[in-house]
Amino acid sequence: MKVNTQSKKVNKAWLNDHVNDTYVKLAQKEGYRARAAYKLKEIDETLGLIRPGDCVVDLGSVPGAWSQYVRRKLSPSGAAAGALNGRIVALDILPMAPVEGVVFIQGDFREPEVLQQLEQTLRADKGFAKVDVVLSDMAPNLSGIDSADAARIAHLVELAVDFAAHHLKSEGALVVKLFHGGAYSPLVKLFKDTFKVVKSFKPKASRSNSSETFLVGMGLKIRPQTVAEVG
Repeated sequence: MKVNTQSKKVNKAWLNDHVNDTYVKLAQKEGYRARAAYKLKEIDETLGLIRPGDCVVDLGSVPGAWSQYVRRKLSPSGAAAGALNGRIVALDILPMAPVEGVVFIQGDFREPEVLQQLEQTLRADKGFAKVDVVLSDMAPNLSGIDSADAARIAHLVELAVDFAAHHLKSEGALVVKLFHGGAYSPLVKLFKDTFKVVKSFKPKASRSNSSETFLVGMGLKIRPQTVAEVG
């Protein structure tokens, strides 16, 4: 059997870069499951999105690094365990190891019954019926076909924006991951049509050779008519 030597070299180079990555080492030291925690940390510290007492929804949460960061942010002492001042609901199609204080729902966000389960979970606690921050690190399995991948990415972002428009408090915020490409400009327009303030971020923890970026929308322009204000 022939072995793709070039592929082996690329994989070895990636593994070497990963092992020696500053943020990977920092995540291991500080107990985060992935370096992605520092992407959210930079965005949050720059914009002040997550505050004690908030209700936060984490979409595409596996492996749980963003939920871990939020959990520490909502802890009175910044701890990974113990008291929690706020509420965190996480969702992913894959199973996620428990994060203390985080309610996890396993399911496909694109399925109506899964969305309904998420909504019921939020309504179960009247004190947190509306959401302060929605985080979306959702990403599809990429096929390598640019047009198809762009459509899949755009669909997930559109779903996150729709969920935020229906469930955020009027001054709430949405953070999504997306990639530069054919769908980027229309998604920026969607954000600008939905939110009063829109920011684009390329955190230091994002790899320099990655096309990923993050869009942040703050303050809803128009709340859908079907949503009843609570509290």
